[in-house]
Amino acid sequence: MPLLGPSGTSSGVLLCIDDDEDVLECERSFLESFGYTVLTASSGGKGLELASMYPVDVVVVDYFMPDMNGQDVAIEMRRLNPEAPIIMLSGAVEIPKQALKLVDAFIAKDRLASQLLPAIAQLQRCKRNPPWYDA
Repeated sequence: MPLLGPSGTSSGVLLCIDDDEDVLECERSFLESFGYTVLTASSGGKGLELASMYPVDVVVVDYFMPDMNGQDVAIEMRRLNPEAPIIMLSGAVEIPKQALKLVDAFIAKDRLASQLLPAIAQLQRCKRNPPWYDA
């Protein structure tokens, strides 16, 4: 069951995938401090395995990883869980356009602290209330 965020609302379950263990730990600590339940995986394969075992609200994946890069993970994640929003991260500026078309948001790692939480919140709102939804 998701934790309750600072506002008393359910924050949700996030899956963070990055081959850099230090980045993963920073993401986990940061996001958990805002009430999210955070699953981490140090490879695309491990991330896909976790996504097949647990309901995930948002996936955060690094683009540059060995074995499976972020584009490969996004392709498989769309097959596994087409509804899960995907945020791609990268320290590099140039990401192939075909990779960006597979994800819902892109954040440069040097802007992670300022842009990750707003992107997650926006994607969760869109997931709960799609643009075609009229309450």
